[in-house]
Amino acid sequence: MNQVVRARLRALACGAWTALRRQAVQRDAGMVTSEYAMGIVAAVAFAVVLYKVVTSGAVSAELQGIVKRALDAGM
Repeated sequence: MNQVVRARLRALACGAWTALRRQAVQRDAGMVTSEYAMGIVAAVAFAVVLYKVVTSGAVSAELQGIVKRALDAGM
């Protein structure tokens, strides 16, 4: 009896999950390309800022110091 109940509950849960996924896909079907473009623009802007920070003189010198200390620690 327990196996029958479990099987029915599993079938109901899987059916409900499939219906939810189908609804989510239908909602996302109307997304426009501009939303993806804005995400890409934001990612590129963040990458540019990060690149500028990492290649600045102070950060570059600090990173070189960390690497040098790490290599000297083994000797």
